[in-house]
Amino acid sequence: MRSATVLIALGSNKPHHRYGPPHSVVRAAIAALGELGLKVTAVSRIRTTAPVGPSSRSYANAAVAVTHAPALPKLLHKLKALEVAFGRRPGRRWAARVLDLDIIAAGDAVLPSRLRWRTAHERLVVPHPGLTTRRFVLDPLADIAPDWRHPVLGLTVRQLRARAMKA
Repeated sequence: MRSATVLIALGSNKPHHRYGPPHSVVRAAIAALGELGLKVTAVSRIRTTAPVGPSSRSYANAAVAVTHAPALPKLLHKLKALEVAFGRRPGRRWAARVLDLDIIAAGDAVLPSRLRWRTAHERLVVPHPGLTTRRFVLDPLADIAPDWRHPVLGLTVRQLRARAMKA
């Protein structure tokens, strides 16, 4: 993949012994993205959002835009390693977590393919399949990339957000 703007969602709902409460964890994670060799070009404001799933703790959510040249699977590996460095334990879906990082979109890339995008069960699906219904992702994305257009659905972040608000 040629260099593209990659949109990454960040979330935290558990304090970190070094960085403090979830909002501070998100700020520290954004700084750490630069240490991974990513150039952060836009940062949303950090929002407090209600938990999804069984967790009872509120989340701090944000989104960033980064420029990135290496392949997306390598980027995913770096992001998952950063989650672990911040104390995330793999395999605990929907549990409280110090840090959650998700690749939301990468320009007009569609992985694994346009035909399999909605039904894919791979570890890396781009655009992120939950993007269209999750306000905790769409609201921060609206800060930094309101005109990004979903390459399969043809809708902008603004349009996706408006639809999610009605649901």
